[in-house]
Amino acid sequence: MLPHMSEPPEASAPSEASESHEAQAAQGAPKPLGPAGPPRPAGPFNPAAVLADRDPGRTPVGFIVGMAIAAACAFIAVGIDAVQSFAFGDGPAPFAIALPLALLPVPLLISLVLWMDRLEPEPRQNLAFAFVWGAGIAALAALVINTADLEYVTMPALGASTGEYVAATFGAPVVEETLKGLVLFGLLWRRRDEIDGPTDGVIYAAMVGLGFAMVENVGYYINAIVTPQRGGIALLGYTFVLRGVVSPLLHPIFTSMTGLGVAYAASRPRGAASAKWAVFLGWLAAVALHGTWNGLSLFGAVGLVGGYLIMSAVLAGLVVVLYRDRRRLVGLILRYLPGYAYTGLVTGDDVAMLASLRARAQARTWARTAGGLPATAAMGDYQLAATELALARAKSVRGVLAPDHFATRERNLLDLMGIARHAFTRRIPPVTQAPAPWATVGSALVPDDAPASS
Repeated sequence: MLPHMSEPPEASAPSEASESHEAQAAQGAPKPLGPAGPPRPAGPFNPAAVLADRDPGRTPVGFIVGMAIAAACAFIAVGIDAVQSFAFGDGPAPFAIALPLALLPVPLLISLVLWMDRLEPEPRQNLAFAFVWGAGIAALAALVINTADLEYVTMPALGASTGEYVAATFGAPVVEETLKGLVLFGLLWRRRDEIDGPTDGVIYAAMVGLGFAMVENVGYYINAIVTPQRGGIALLGYTFVLRGVVSPLLHPIFTSMTGLGVAYAASRPRGAASAKWAVFLGWLAAVALHGTWNGLSLFGAVGLVGGYLIMSAVLAGLVVVLYRDRRRLVGLILRYLPGYAYTGLVTGDDVAMLASLRARAQARTWARTAGGLPATAAMGDYQLAATELALARAKSVRGVLAPDHFATRERNLLDLMGIARHAFTRRIPPVTQAPAPWATVGSALVPDDAPASS
C-alpha cells in the first residue's frame, strides 16, 4: 500500500507469529501469499463475497424471496393504516400526512447507524434485510397479534381501560420483541460468523428497530389526526415530536438488548449453554425495557419523564459498550495483523492506519488522488479485508471458527488484500522514500484508540 513498499521488502528473520503461521501451513492450511505481485485466483473473484464470507455469484434466491415477502408485508401494514384513515371518513389526507412524517427521520437515523458501523461494516444486504424485516414481517404480524389480543382477550376480560394497559405493558412487548428478535436469531443460526462482537448485535438490532418504528409511527400519526376529541392536528404535532424527534431510537434501544445477547452467543462455540442463556436474557431485557416504557408512558408527563430518564441511561450504557468494543477491535488489529508482515501485504504503517478511522479516511483520500475511484474502492477493500482477517484470526484462536473454515477464509482475504494493494500501487513510482500520507496521523491516533494492553 505504501509508496515506498511497492517493491518487495528485504527478507528478515521470521517473527514468532510468522513461525506459528508457517507451522499452520505445514499442517495443511493454505500458505498466505508472498509479496511478489497480485494473486490470481483460479475461479471468479468477488470482493463483496469474500468480505461477506459467502460463495461468489448471483445474489441468493432465498435472500431475494425473503426481501420480497418482507416488503410485501410492509406494504400491507401501511395499507391497513391507510384503510384506517378512510374508515374515519377523512379520506386519504391523514395517510398522506402521516406517511411522509414517518419517513422523514429515517434517512438520518440510518446514516447514524452506518456511521457507528464504520470500523468493520456489516454487509449492506444483511442490514437491508434486517430493516425490511422490521418494517414488514415484524410490523404486520405485531399489528395483527396485538389487535387480536386487545379486542378479543384483554379488553373483554378486563375492561377497556385496564385491558389496554395490560396489553400495552405486558402483551405487546413480548410480541414485538420476539418478532423483531427473530431476524437476529436467524443471523445467529445461519450467519453467525457475521456477528463479530457487541457492535454488530447493536447495529442489526437498530436496523430492525428503525424499520419497525417507521411503520408503527404511520398508525400513531393517523390516529392523532383522525381523533379530534384528543386534539387533532395539535396532537399530531405532539406525537411527532415525541416519537419522531425526541425518542426515535426507542425500538432500536429495546431490541439492542436482544442484539447484545445474540452477539455474546456468537462469540461462543456452537451449543454452549452460556450462549443459550445469553440469548434468552437479552430477549428478556428487551421485553422488560419495552414494557417499562409502555407502562410509564400511560401515566402522563410524570411517567414520560421517568421513562426518558431510564432510556437515556440505557442509551448511555450502549454508547459505552460501542466505545469499548471499538477499542477491542483496534486491539485485535494491532495484535494479529503484524504476524502477516512476511507476506508483504501488511507493514507497520498499514497497521497504524488500519487502527485509526481518521487515518483510514486519509488513506482513501490519498488513493483517490493517486488513482481515482477504482483506487479508492481498492483501498476500501484492503482495509475491510485486513480488518476481517484480524477478526477471523481472533475467532480461530478462541476456537469459535473451525480450522478448515479459517484456513479458507484467511486465504481468500489475503488474496483480496493482494489484489487491492496491487490496484492502488501500480501507478506509483517503484522507488521512493516518501512516507505514507497517513503514517503520521495513524501513528498519532493508535495510542488513543488502542486498549491499554493488547
